[in-house]
Amino acid sequence: MNSLKLFDLTGKVSIVTGGGDGLGRMMAIGLGEAGSNIVICSRKLERCETTAHEIEKLGVRALAFQCDIDRDEDVDQVVSETIKEFQKIDILVNNSGVTWGASPEDIKMEDWKKVINININGVFRCTQKVGRQMIKQKSGKIINISSVAGFSGTDPEYLNSLPYNTSKGAIIIFTKDLATKWAKYNINVNCIAPGWFYTKMTKWMLEKKRDAVLSRLLIKRFGHENDIKGIVIFLSSKASDYITGQIFPVDGGISAW
Repeated sequence: MNSLKLFDLTGKVSIVTGGGDGLGRMMAIGLGEAGSNIVICSRKLERCETTAHEIEKLGVRALAFQCDIDRDEDVDQVVSETIKEFQKIDILVNNSGVTWGASPEDIKMEDWKKVINININGVFRCTQKVGRQMIKQKSGKIINISSVAGFSGTDPEYLNSLPYNTSKGAIIIFTKDLATKWAKYNINVNCIAPGWFYTKMTKWMLEKKRDAVLSRLLIKRFGHENDIKGIVIFLSSKASDYITGQIFPVDGGISAW
């Protein structure tokens, strides 16, 4: 096969949770540019619709749904409507997530549960429901979005978020273990661990702590759109058929320390 054809996603169907803005939007656009039809879902329907309209200009189909991944009925609707429209699901990008910043001794239990429910339970919910369809198909690509914050402790001066870090660490082992369970169904399960990208979630911190963060990066800049597009296209394409259960830091080298 021609090398460029390995990355061609023409005719594929991708679901991107949290695809209305931030990294999710960047990845959804990248997958659309590679030829995939896109289903975007998040709690903010208007943002999903705006991104879907932008993706349709690329010549692929795009659907937008309001979806709280902490609710079974919302995820069921996204999956059933996707299958109804496209008869298959080739790619799932588990991107939806929330954070909460506070010192560990001050975190309220309801705030801890909110992060865990979305970042771990929600990811499992989406994966299980989409995975059942992929098992029927005997094929699929699942891409979980963790974070370099899931690798180790972080300096509280610039990231004091124990619930978030814990949840992202959990996604790493979730990826590895699920890969061992579903390889027999020809389902690849991998994980992207982004570093510091400008998004709504990181904007305040990167502006206030810019120099402190940059001092830890081997590549002295924050991530931009192309940095995340390339890896998600790779992990969604035939180019990664022999790769599963792996974690891919996209972090400017911060995890090399």
